[in-house]
Amino acid sequence: MESSIGNGQRLGRLLAYPAFVRFLAARLAVSIAVQMQTVAVGWQIYSITHDPLDLGLIGLSQFLPFVVLILPAGQVADRRNRARILSACFTLELLCALLLLAFTLSGLKVAWPVFGVMVLFGVARAFSMPAGQALMPNLVPAVMFSRAVAVNSSAWQVSTIAGPAIGGLVYLLGPHVVYGSVAVLLTVAVVLMSGLRTPPPAPRAEPDSWHTLLEGLRFVWQRKIILGAVSLDLFAVLFGGATALLPAYGSDVLRVGPDGFGWLRAAPGIGAALIAVSLAWRPVMRRVGPLMFAGVALFGLATVVFGLSESFVLSLLALTVLGAADMVSVYIRHMLVQLETPDSIRGRVSAVNAVFIGASNELGEFESGLTAAWWGLKPAVVVGGIASIAIAGLWRRWFPSLKTMDQFPAAHVPPVHRTPLP
Repeated sequence: MESSIGNGQRLGRLLAYPAFVRFLAARLAVSIAVQMQTVAVGWQIYSITHDPLDLGLIGLSQFLPFVVLILPAGQVADRRNRARILSACFTLELLCALLLLAFTLSGLKVAWPVFGVMVLFGVARAFSMPAGQALMPNLVPAVMFSRAVAVNSSAWQVSTIAGPAIGGLVYLLGPHVVYGSVAVLLTVAVVLMSGLRTPPPAPRAEPDSWHTLLEGLRFVWQRKIILGAVSLDLFAVLFGGATALLPAYGSDVLRVGPDGFGWLRAAPGIGAALIAVSLAWRPVMRRVGPLMFAGVALFGLATVVFGLSESFVLSLLALTVLGAADMVSVYIRHMLVQLETPDSIRGRVSAVNAVFIGASNELGEFESGLTAAWWGLKPAVVVGGIASIAIAGLWRRWFPSLKTMDQFPAAHVPPVHRTPLP
């Protein structure tokens, strides 16, 4: 009982940091908006073209600008005010939602205008990911950081549940209603981030150059534990990402409409949210490495079950387990990257981490669409799940220090002062 009370009090103390609360609310609004938009874009494009390759091109159109800009974006996150960067990125995402709304109202009949909007969206993500990841350690003290990560992850997982479910239901009223709702949520996020007060960036130790631009990449390469963690996530999700094919899978295999698709899209978030809440209450303290590998292997197994399933209920259960397993590895990877990295290069290291995340997500969507076009939906998903399990086994052999890692490293988190809301 005393332990439970103590955990509750520590969680409550996070609310004593208004900047963190404002940041959390803005990220939640953006995450819900993005999830709703993802549902609408995927279902709308597939209903127009009926080609699974176009579902992959949605991811590729986001990934290409992302991978080009992400390293400079990390340097910008270390040189400029991170809250202002996020505010600008959310504004660009708002513009994307308004463009999608305009295209839909004008009677969209082809996919290429949406791909163009997704390129702009990829630009916004390139700058928002390193800035957002690097900003959070500046909002809470070191002793609260692990719980802040878990609470932030919990909020994100809430969005992965609520966003797709809401998006699928609202889509019944038309995609234009979804895009209008997304624009409202993004407007709220812009207002919240515009009022966030954060410490100024550290003075530049050296001028901008290719040497400083690549500092994050060198840091990750030298820290084999971080390299193993981020590359494990990259390749496991790259080959095991079934969610990109959900519009085609829901329509052609499970025979559900946009509301059913919304629940399929939300199922991984339900599983992940359950784990995230558990981690917020009782963070991982021991057996860090083994838990990460177990999460990736279970992710692959759940992907195989989903690929073989023709039952809507079994598919929901498999996707729920998939999300829960993925949350374990995501949490551990994020903790390793942030705790191991000095604040002066946290933006650039977060940018490298974002490259791996972006490659696993957007490039994984393209890979899934391409293999589905070649082999068919079910073989593409099953083979991807088997590949994820194999990757977990290979990485256990190639990164023995990560396999045997018991505890997280000491934190590199600067002092944080409580700043009142304006």
